Amino acid sequence: MAVQRGLLYTKDHEWAKVAGDTATVGITDYAQEQLGEIVFVEPPKVGKEFGVHKELAVVESSKAASDVYCPIAGKVAEVNSELEAKPELINEDCYGKGWICKLKITDKKSVKDLMDAKKYEEYLGTL
Repeated sequence: MAVQRGLLYTKDHEWAKVAGDTATVGITDYAQEQLGEIVFVEPPKVGKEFGVHKELAVVESSKAASDVYCPIAGKVAEVNSELEAKPELINEDCYGKGWICKLKITDKKSVKDLMDAKKYEEYLGTL
């Protein structure tokens, strides 16, 4: 199970890559592995604003549907439209081509509550 350095993580297994006032968001390798084969992604609407831990998207697999929670308070600036036709990108490359959306960060303080890769690995060890 891969944990990528340079990203920030939640206990709900979302990741965020922060660059300036934008955060790219997706689900972790652990999450996609637990879900199994992903068959559908319902992304958020561009322009919609989300608080921390609010339901951002839904990912459906052959096993179950799972909510994706917003790791950082922000407004959706872009969604990964490739996931409409190819939801399996999350299984294939969850930290790259399988990103779900990009947020314009509206509350910089919310970034401080996320775990770095080392802390997330330690957290995974407790599951």
